[in-house]
Amino acid sequence: MLICRSVADCRAAIADVRAKGQIIGMVPTMGFLHEGHMRLVATAQDNADAVVVSIFVNPSQFGDASDLDAYPRNEARDLAMLKDAGVALVFMPDVETMYPAGDETIVETTRMANMLHGLVRPGHFRGVATVVTRLFNIVTPDVAAFGEKDYQQLQIIKRMVADLHMPLTIIGAPTVREADGLAMSSRNVRLSPQDRAAASVISRALTAAETAASGATVDDLHGLISDTISTEPRASLKGLDIVEAETLNAIDGPLQGPTAIMISVAFGDILLIDQRVVTP
Repeated sequence: MLICRSVADCRAAIADVRAKGQIIGMVPTMGFLHEGHMRLVATAQDNADAVVVSIFVNPSQFGDASDLDAYPRNEARDLAMLKDAGVALVFMPDVETMYPAGDETIVETTRMANMLHGLVRPGHFRGVATVVTRLFNIVTPDVAAFGEKDYQQLQIIKRMVADLHMPLTIIGAPTVREADGLAMSSRNVRLSPQDRAAASVISRALTAAETAASGATVDDLHGLISDTISTEPRASLKGLDIVEAETLNAIDGPLQGPTAIMISVAFGDILLIDQRVVTP
């Protein structure tokens, strides 16, 4: 497994892979890997000959500097996991590499980035789109895998790739969950034991909504999810959106087709997100 920290070294390694006629898959991450990330690696491996994983804690998608500082990191553990998984190359740039002096270019989906969860974390998706575009330009993958847990992010990346005519395919991978249903996330380790136990209320709320989806209205599901979250005093519902699954357009009344339910819940200062796509 090669480890590259500069753009030049990464591009040289990619050129060697291209010379062999291999299809390149990519999994962009911020590190502190867990089983959810490894499922993304497996998904990319199923669709490519060689997989590149990037590890970069992207400052432009954090609105709060303290949240950025607190983001967990474990480089040695991450590299061991990726080596065991058979990853071909790991790209680990520093901030100065990704955002060089004088940098002023951003990438943004103007509608999708400024709605739904984007209202909870202003500027977050602009930071995501900008760094992912830069990573794609460096690695030039043929396919890239993203998790469905970050559902709005997945749809934004798909829209960005289509709008900018990027020559790659985006693949969404199902959410990987803990035994109690909590979606795996690098943020979970920051939860206190009490908040970690309480956090399972998120998946309970989504499961209740999925069960009730047939014949339900948007208002019905809003009420059901809000009521379920309110049974857990440690949980604070920050965002709840029920929208068309592909476009993220708002809907009203009874569900008519594939519908995305996206939820943001805070436990203290830790914000967790989850989603479920339901069909009535």
